[in-house]
Amino acid sequence: MSLKSAMSSGVVNFDPRAFRWDGIEEQAYKFSLGDQRGMGWRGVLRFTISDPAAAPASVELRYFELAPGGYSSLEKHAHVHIIVAIRGRGRALVGDSVYELTPFDVVHVAPLTPHRWINDGDEPFGFLCPVDADRDPPQPVSDQEWERLSHNPATAPYVF
Repeated sequence: MSLKSAMSSGVVNFDPRAFRWDGIEEQAYKFSLGDQRGMGWRGVLRFTISDPAAAPASVELRYFELAPGGYSSLEKHAHVHIIVAIRGRGRALVGDSVYELTPFDVVHVAPLTPHRWINDGDEPFGFLCPVDADRDPPQPVSDQEWERLSHNPATAPYVF
């Protein structure tokens, strides 16, 4: 079922047992960026809950879920991120800090700030992530950022 079809009634129901929205299908987390340092990921599911093609808005609402042991790419971009954790526990590497997240914690990632989402627990970790529909693509961190994060005791375990 397409997102537009799922939203045609104006309501997309949530199934708490499956922890999924009715009619919203899993998508690729992102296209492969090759062997670029830090841009690998593991165990990430992506669901687009709303986008401009389905609802008249200039934002997309996405849900990401990381399996136990999963992590996102270590990246940055010019657009802001504001995420809301809604399932399980996880970690957020944001700039020079690592934060532990539980449901309903909110994380603000300023533009061009290196960030990575990590699930080092034994249950799924999920979060909502609204973004501008028209946005720049992710980019790897710079050599200087990589060195700084690699030598910071807080962030070093998550720089790979």
